[in-house]
Amino acid sequence: MQRCFTLTIVRHWALRKKLLTISYQQSAAMSTLLINQPKYAWLKELGLSEDNDGVYNGNWGGKGEVSLEMGKIYVEGVGEVQEYVDVCDYAVGLSRMIGGPVLPSERPGHALIEMWNPVGLVGIITAFNFPVAVYGWNNAIALICGNVCLWKGAPTTPLTSVAVTKIVAEVLEQNNLPGAICSMTCGGADIGTAMSKDERVDLVSFTGSTQVGKMVAMMVQERFGRNLLELGGNNAIIVFEDADLNLVVPSAVFASVGTAGQRCTTTRRLMLHGSIHDVVVERVAKAYKQVRIGDPWDPSTMYGPLHTKQAVDQYLAAIEQAKQQGGTVVCGGKVMERPGNYVEPTIITGLAHDAPIVHTETFVPILYVLKFQTEEEAFAWNNEVKQGLSSSIFTKDMGRVFRWLGPKGSDCGIVNVNIPTSGAEIGGAFGGEKHTGGGRESGSDSWKQYMRRSTCTINYSKDLPLAQGIKFE
Repeated sequence: MQRCFTLTIVRHWALRKKLLTISYQQSAAMSTLLINQPKYAWLKELGLSEDNDGVYNGNWGGKGEVSLEMGKIYVEGVGEVQEYVDVCDYAVGLSRMIGGPVLPSERPGHALIEMWNPVGLVGIITAFNFPVAVYGWNNAIALICGNVCLWKGAPTTPLTSVAVTKIVAEVLEQNNLPGAICSMTCGGADIGTAMSKDERVDLVSFTGSTQVGKMVAMMVQERFGRNLLELGGNNAIIVFEDADLNLVVPSAVFASVGTAGQRCTTTRRLMLHGSIHDVVVERVAKAYKQVRIGDPWDPSTMYGPLHTKQAVDQYLAAIEQAKQQGGTVVCGGKVMERPGNYVEPTIITGLAHDAPIVHTETFVPILYVLKFQTEEEAFAWNNEVKQGLSSSIFTKDMGRVFRWLGPKGSDCGIVNVNIPTSGAEIGGAFGGEKHTGGGRESGSDSWKQYMRRSTCTINYSKDLPLAQGIKFE
């Protein structure tokens, strides 16, 4: 076991050296810190200096404030870090529970044992929207399975990646383990491509868009490697006529406005029974107007900016397409006149359930409200999009609840009742079906994806019964 672990570390270091050469080939030629170059004067405008944590000056360092780099509000940033802590706590307990069964053999004097061993090196590629937690889901579980990790975070959140890696390395070293067990590299698509194509990366866990996820899957499959994909979601909340609207309204607002609509579990479609459509739209729109928009670092802020200017452009384009396809903006719909990538959380009604824009996942705070009449209609609309991540119904009908959970109900990986599409617990497996990728992270038996399984037959007798009753006389 020690020899295998040592070999894995050696392989890991060789790959790390290769990737770091690609990642830092431009930085290596610099004789001064980036912050002192005119091109990067904006770093000083952010309040950074030569010796500020987060600047690479020969030693890794960094505060990596989530709110500074990603833009999510303070309370969400704190919650995300806490989730990593919680996953570590969960993983420690899980480490004493994983393993395979001892199976009865049909042959006398034989035993069947299912053995689980680490895959080796886990390459983890994460997205901007959860720059700490998603790595934590993968990293903590991969480690207790006996693996080493190489992480490439989003190119727009490098300080957060550095800060997390520094903390993890310190913890490992305090426990007499090399910090390189959990290494990281910064970069763009070229680094992700290198990780996906390299046969020394035994498992590639990718979180991001469906489009890029397809490319990762093909590159990994080309070499018959393993992949774990956590991709997009076009999630729906379905509200029936018997629903408790005091649960519906805050759920819809939280799931559609939280993280400025940049969660993979964000509610993008709100399906309302015709008898309650107008009432719910009015109440949700009223609640939207009460959302406190402001500086992400202000603890009272409920809604911050989008991550990039590109996202603002996508927001405007989606609204224009929705109007062209018959939609009516009942709330929001504008870019806010203030510094930063702020847009108004938006509600659009009047679209057909199969309108192209409704079937397009746009990573912005736009909620499409659809009107249905029957249960069959609502379930079918939920399932007709290409993604299959999260879904939820609001009802008091227990028969409907179990139809929703059954084979003719939701086809998503997360199927909720009377709670939002966002806010999954770490104890359950997180992931989805169809174009969401099929991978599972965090809880339940997700650990199996980070290990390889062997069925072992042990003959402890003096006889040798062969298959199909064959005998050599």
